[in-house]
Amino acid sequence: MSKYVHIYMEANPNPASLKFVVNEMLVPDGTDFHFEALADAGTSPLAKMLFGFDFIDKVFIMSNFVTVTKKAEYEWDEVGKLIREAITDHLAKDLLVLDIAKLQSNLAPEESDTDTIRKVKDVLEEYIRPAVEGDGGAINFHSFDEITGLVKVQLRGSCAGCPSSTITLKQGIETLLKRMIPEVKAVEAEAAY
Repeated sequence: MSKYVHIYMEANPNPASLKFVVNEMLVPDGTDFHFEALADAGTSPLAKMLFGFDFIDKVFIMSNFVTVTKKAEYEWDEVGKLIREAITDHLAKDLLVLDIAKLQSNLAPEESDTDTIRKVKDVLEEYIRPAVEGDGGAINFHSFDEITGLVKVQLRGSCAGCPSSTITLKQGIETLLKRMIPEVKAVEAEAAY
């Protein structure tokens, strides 16, 4: 017996990726999992299954959605329905999304954080993360240099490699952080891990 699974596809600013929104939570809230290749997907039977398609480039799983990035030579009208059906079938059979779910958001304050880092993480969590998630991606705090005022973040999911991510980073994220936290002078994207 299989369970009912409803999935709809949602476009985002990155034309190479598509967000597949599911009617259930896939991973614990505040966690995200980014897979660049089959070799990275050891903890996720869902990602492993998706990498079985030769047109899949990256898989990102968060909350109640899966963002899939396709290889450039394929079109969404060719592969979108296949991906949706594969995810639906996997979830309807109640197969695992992840073998382990231990990653937690790195936007949570840590004891060693300075006041400025706590403020940066708060702004990222409250104002920026919801918007980025809405586009099928995630943002993680990487570092803050107290001397230069440089904040480094990691963009994941559909935001990684998105043509408009530089504009989002500079005009959206950097502008907001600089306005709300005077110690912040610039924001850069660090390569995702």
